[in-house]
Amino acid sequence: QVQLVQSGGGLVQAGGSLRLSCVASGRTFSSYAMGWFRQAPGKERECVAGISWSGGSTGYADSVKGRFTSSRDNAKNTVYLQMDSLKPEDTAVYYCAGVRTLSGRNYYTGVGQYDYWGQGTQVTVSS
Repeated sequence: QVQLVQSGGGLVQAGGSLRLSCVASGRTFSSYAMGWFRQAPGKERECVAGISWSGGSTGYADSVKGRFTSSRDNAKNTVYLQMDSLKPEDTAVYYCAGVRTLSGRNYYTGVGQYDYWGQGTQVTVSS
């Protein structure tokens, strides 16, 4: 099965930046749509970004639009989430997720639409 390994979390002051990475094993990474989710204590897991396997289509939650950018390098089996202008309300555990898709244009925003998940990484933003 596909395995997703995350890195890049940590503690940062408000207004700062972090970049999360998600490295995938397997042969068909380029056929996987990827998503980024976050979950704060006591809250449901929510999608903050999605990216098609072609990299040509991306989408963002309103709460992060203009501040977060998702990208991918299929040759390196890696998806990134660049987080800029971080706010305390961005504090959460962040997860990458993947699902095989027949369409290179599509991405998905529902937790139930993904088959593979990274281990999660803590992002803490101090005020």
